[in-house]
Amino acid sequence: MKNDIQPEFNQATVTCNCGNTFTVGSTKSEIHVEICSKCHPFYTGQQKATAARGRIDKFNKKYGMNNQ
Repeated sequence: MKNDIQPEFNQATVTCNCGNTFTVGSTKSEIHVEICSKCHPFYTGQQKATAARGRIDKFNKKYGMNNQ
């Protein structure tokens, strides 16, 4: 087995576009992400039900199903 071929493992600071920062283990020292668990709609509970309703209505129109 070769010596010194593994990258160095450090504590990395992750920075989100929303301003949230946290640390994780990584081979990089800094990581920038666009969305995190603090600002993602699924995790914050701000997911819009209207988008799902629109897809359901589109399906019903396409296949001729009526609201009865």
